[in-house]
Amino acid sequence: MTILAFVVAIAVLVVFHELGHYWVARLCNVKVLRFSLGFGKVLYSKRFAGGETEWVISAIPLGGYVKMLDEREADVPAHELPRAFNRQPVLRRMAIVIAGPIANLLLAILLYWALFIYGVPGIKPVLGEVPVSTPAAAAQLYAQDVILSINGQETPSWQEVRWILLDLVLQKRPAQIVLRTAGGISSSRVLDTSSLTPADLDGDFLRKLGLQAYQPPTPPVIDKLTDGGAAQRGGLHINDKILRVNGENIPQWDVFVDVVRSHPERVLEIEVARGETTVLLSVTPETVNEDGKQIGRIGAAPQLDRAAYDALIVKVHYPPLGALGEAVRKTWETAAVSLKMMGKMLMGDVSLKNLSGPITIADYAGQSAQIGLAAYLAFLALISISLGVLNLLPVPLLDGGHLLYYTVELIKGSPVPDSLWEAGQKVGIALLLTMMAFALYNDISRLILG
Repeated sequence: MTILAFVVAIAVLVVFHELGHYWVARLCNVKVLRFSLGFGKVLYSKRFAGGETEWVISAIPLGGYVKMLDEREADVPAHELPRAFNRQPVLRRMAIVIAGPIANLLLAILLYWALFIYGVPGIKPVLGEVPVSTPAAAAQLYAQDVILSINGQETPSWQEVRWILLDLVLQKRPAQIVLRTAGGISSSRVLDTSSLTPADLDGDFLRKLGLQAYQPPTPPVIDKLTDGGAAQRGGLHINDKILRVNGENIPQWDVFVDVVRSHPERVLEIEVARGETTVLLSVTPETVNEDGKQIGRIGAAPQLDRAAYDALIVKVHYPPLGALGEAVRKTWETAAVSLKMMGKMLMGDVSLKNLSGPITIADYAGQSAQIGLAAYLAFLALISISLGVLNLLPVPLLDGGHLLYYTVELIKGSPVPDSLWEAGQKVGIALLLTMMAFALYNDISRLILG
């Protein structure tokens, strides 16, 4: 599932990107010699009757390209010189280059538009317990408060809350929160986000602010066990009710979780009610890594009140015209946040650990596909925006680098010298290889450290 979801995602995103270049090139009467999905050795080739473009699938499925007629790459017959890319006016060349990233952004708008018409499932932004000594506690936010809007923007789900606050955290701006208290009273609070450090963005920054989703009270009764997990090895059974751990009463499941998490590789004496009898067991939590910290885990899940959890699910949808406006807004805001994150990485204000490579992208593709079509389309939209924004960066080899050269040409009235172009290509290759190395290192670290 993961491999298939990843291949489909890459194929869709690359095809749309290259179709942008292809369509505008044809509109400008530039001859397109080859449209390739993938790089390297050609695995499949097709030329349609009467067509001048070779459509190919290549061996390395991590990108693609559109090859146009160009005197810098091969000799061009005199009668075809007007159709060569390098002979086009600079504004046409700029239009052809920028069409790829624009196509990715348009794809994201199309996907979000369809999702907003259909309805995007989410979790209502109801606050759980607010830890003391956190920015949320200082702002006088309390459990079961419902966040209605932040800085004038409505927040129908936790997803919107996360995106808006991430943008504000990157700018170190305060959040003006309008909420509805558990008693039904509307009120306003100011949440200070300036105390967060770059390291806080490596993990769950909402928890650093003191914000977490409300969860209905869950009794400490086991519903599922991981095969071969510490709980099963220690003798716990489904339907066991946890009474005490190391002599401490366990009124709710989250209390039990806190005890387990804080005791990695340390024996826990667990007293459970099993039918009419009480059983005493010894269980040793396994150690796992979470955001750089060692925590305990036993492989057990509780019985949930499905009705209570279903009441927290919301489906965000709009009429077609309103959905289009929301899709454009969502794409714009996501692109802006992506650019800010990249800028913060370059300045050293955000850790490079946030950079992800193909392994993480494949993992997320598989996870979203297993959740459902809506989650997978939302994933495609997000990656499409990232691809579009990345290609607009002024780095040689990327579309943004070409735009930079053409902008200089437009200003000075003549093309950039070949020597400068070649030097820029070398710099671009070095930058991209460095970025890929960091991304792969992060991918492998996540695999090893969990």
